[in-house]
Amino acid sequence: MSASRRAEAASRTTARIGAALILSILAFSPANAGSVSNYGCVGGWMTFNCAQVSAEGGNPYVRVVPEPLGENERAQLAARDHRWLDHCHPVVHYDRYGVARYHYSAAGCEFGVGAE
Repeated sequence: MSASRRAEAASRTTARIGAALILSILAFSPANAGSVSNYGCVGGWMTFNCAQVSAEGGNPYVRVVPEPLGENERAQLAARDHRWLDHCHPVVHYDRYGVARYHYSAAGCEFGVGAE
């Protein structure tokens, strides 16, 4: 092996070790509250790769719904709700186990479909 090839291999090895050290320092530093971090390395002596993935913690199934922007939009949403109530007439009935069940006077209301 020539001297230039050995120097190139040594510089690659040094770069890999340096990257692994930096990532290990980052992985063991404290995380911010409310975030989740996952760190891992794979490979052998000549093929070494590390990665870290960070994301906000919490329930991924919870969607934040923005509030209406102004009075006009609030009035439109209230009118739509009133039209749905007048069309569907939701009524709560309790089954023999005491579980509350909604019943509607029109088809599709159980899915939120109604008078638009």
